[in-house]
Amino acid sequence: MTFLQQLLTEVLPKTWAEDMQAESLTWMVRCPCKFERSIWEIGGIRWKAKGSPRRRLVCPKCGQRTWHTVYRKPG
Repeated sequence: MTFLQQLLTEVLPKTWAEDMQAESLTWMVRCPCKFERSIWEIGGIRWKAKGSPRRRLVCPKCGQRTWHTVYRKPG
């Protein structure tokens, strides 16, 4: 857990912190090589958000710095 994740989970009410983590786990980051992981896993937070932005990240699978698509997993 990153410093920001720890700080917010300690400061926010417990139900909000749990909701923030649960929602961040449904937001996925996908590399063009098809490797994907959740925003929470990479140390981020995406809570009460909309849209499908792109982030330039290094993929741990292919090792390339590419534009990753951010999307919310259905269900």
